[in-house]
Amino acid sequence: MSIEADGSQIARQEERLQFGHFDAREAWIVGARIKTLAEGRHQQVAIEIGLFGQRLFFYAMPGTTPDNAEWIRRKANVVARFQRSSYAIGRRLEQQGQSLEGRWGLVTADYAAKGGAFPLVLAGTGCVGFIGVSGLPQRQDRELVVAALAERLGQPLDELALPDEAV
Repeated sequence: MSIEADGSQIARQEERLQFGHFDAREAWIVGARIKTLAEGRHQQVAIEIGLFGQRLFFYAMPGTTPDNAEWIRRKANVVARFQRSSYAIGRRLEQQGQSLEGRWGLVTADYAAKGGAFPLVLAGTGCVGFIGVSGLPQRQDRELVVAALAERLGQPLDELALPDEAV
């Protein structure tokens, strides 16, 4: 799939995967579902869900390392800064032949425009947090989050999923 087509599908995901409300109970449900999906796929990931400034859920599966939590932090910083998914920003930069540092002066020690951090959006309010995963190739990190959100929010995954491979 082209970067342009990815961008359109990513925007569709972000538009449709929004919550009417979100609290610690909802974070637990979504985080546990991501964990269950990863286990069913024999994947090892770290999962974090938070409002900006408050961690609501964190789980590091066996086989992950502290580095996975660091990747989530850096990807979540991209969501906080741009109110878009880390993958959306990464794909846009790729399309433009730019980097976070070159375009906005953001250092890679604190920001990562890689797949895996999805904006936690309250409909009618805006982006209030993030749902992050690390441990897989970036596109798979993102799709794990999207699969769990589509299920939880009653959205058909076949209409929202990115294809397996990007061009």
